[in-house]
Amino acid sequence: MLQEESDLSLIIAHIVQKLKGSSLYAQLERQAWTSLQRPEIKLESLKEDIKKFFKISGWEKKLQNAVYSELSVFPLPSHPAAPPEHLKEPLVYMRKAQGSWEKRILKSLNSMCTELSIPLARKRPVGEQKELLNKWNEMGTDEPDLSLFRPVYAPKDFLEVLINLRNPNYENGDSLSFRTHLGLIQVPLKVKDIPELKESFVELSLNTGQLGIDDSTQVPPELFENEHVRIGQKVLEEQDSAAAQQYIRQGSPTALRAELWTLILNISSQPEDILYYEQLKTNVIQHDLLVDSLIYKDVKLTASNDDYYFVFEDYLYQVLLCFSRDTSVLSHFAYNSASPPKSYIRGKLGLEEYAVFYPPNGVIPFHGFSMYVAPLCFLYHEPSKLYQIFREMYVRFFFRLHSISSHPSGIVSLCLLFETLLQTYLPQLFYHLREIGAQPLRISFKWMVRAFSGYLATDQLLLLWDRILGYNSLEILAVLAAAVFAFRAVNLMEVTSLAAAEAVLADLSTLKVMPLLQIFLFATVT
Repeated sequence: MLQEESDLSLIIAHIVQKLKGSSLYAQLERQAWTSLQRPEIKLESLKEDIKKFFKISGWEKKLQNAVYSELSVFPLPSHPAAPPEHLKEPLVYMRKAQGSWEKRILKSLNSMCTELSIPLARKRPVGEQKELLNKWNEMGTDEPDLSLFRPVYAPKDFLEVLINLRNPNYENGDSLSFRTHLGLIQVPLKVKDIPELKESFVELSLNTGQLGIDDSTQVPPELFENEHVRIGQKVLEEQDSAAAQQYIRQGSPTALRAELWTLILNISSQPEDILYYEQLKTNVIQHDLLVDSLIYKDVKLTASNDDYYFVFEDYLYQVLLCFSRDTSVLSHFAYNSASPPKSYIRGKLGLEEYAVFYPPNGVIPFHGFSMYVAPLCFLYHEPSKLYQIFREMYVRFFFRLHSISSHPSGIVSLCLLFETLLQTYLPQLFYHLREIGAQPLRISFKWMVRAFSGYLATDQLLLLWDRILGYNSLEILAVLAAAVFAFRAVNLMEVTSLAAAEAVLADLSTLKVMPLLQIFLFATVT
């Protein structure tokens, strides 16, 4: 009991500290001062009267949403004496693996820098600044020569690192479990089985209405969809983040999705947010970074060739170039196992006072990174709003897909969950694919790293991301990956090579997400 109370007081202290530096705090303070002029505010009951005023005027709801938003990303309470790196990642071998992976990425970036004789950053000449400003909304028409640039790494390089991950305290010699022999991921982490997943995702059960199933043409829309839309409108009227998160577990109506996601992520487009985006844009125009070329290259290689997303090419450049300059992203490294890479001012190598984070946001883009932004372009057409949504999605969820950690939503746990589900519930398929040299994870890894962006049809992808936001968890990605294998199991049992297995699973654009998830979770015999 005492432990719970001290945990709670730690969380409260942390959230108060965070909110004190926010614009909401300044607004609340201003409102409190203004309210003193009101006749209903009495000196003898000042505290209660101001609380009442906040409740009536809607400011209490805004404060609740801000607290709820902080709780969604706040790491689980640890021992008060635990060092800060434990907040980042409690397991030492995971921290070491992440550290050596970062060194590899940085080495790759620096060697590209040296080979091409390009500085990491330079100030653009005035003429170049004007030219970039003029074509800001049509950067897609630009065709710079990027043939010499290569992505710093691709998902398959990252997978090799995860496959070689080992816990040095874990003796592999005795009492080998069945899983240890078969899967590619060889680290002992606790992952959920189907009964536990059923409990976690109870709102996806067969007897609960779902958008993505019950809005299909075979079901009369008035049975579910109309009522669901009505409740959604009420949730938006109430402006309650927690209610929106619960609501979206059954899927979001297309017309309400943009507003619901904004509410869940607690994004408010204040004038200062738009101004901040404009400052980032100015920074892009004034300075040229090496990562800009990596962003250009990535968009050209991925989104520009995608039937759904090629039209958003200009938006992707704007958002990703601004993102690379955004130092507010650095704050997420407090609970991310990764650390922002450092560079040194020329001629001052090794001197800590001349060290700077590079890129300024601490995130080096990899092959496919732009696909985290592309689906959001369907929902948000105003660049500063689109930017805020993407940044919040990244610091809540997407960073976990490319950093090594033991977190349940981290990519290592997702890979292990996927392999465990497949091996436990489809053992024949798993064993067959393993025997022919087509380990299932080698096929599904790229889906999970990208959160299925670029693989599913957009309407299906947005239904999947609804559930990521609704459950504040990425575990559903591993469940869907396993469900796809289960769906194509008959065909996969016929294949005799990795190439043939990949061909069977090459096109996921016709798949319907919700029926797959429901059948796998709730119609599988456990």
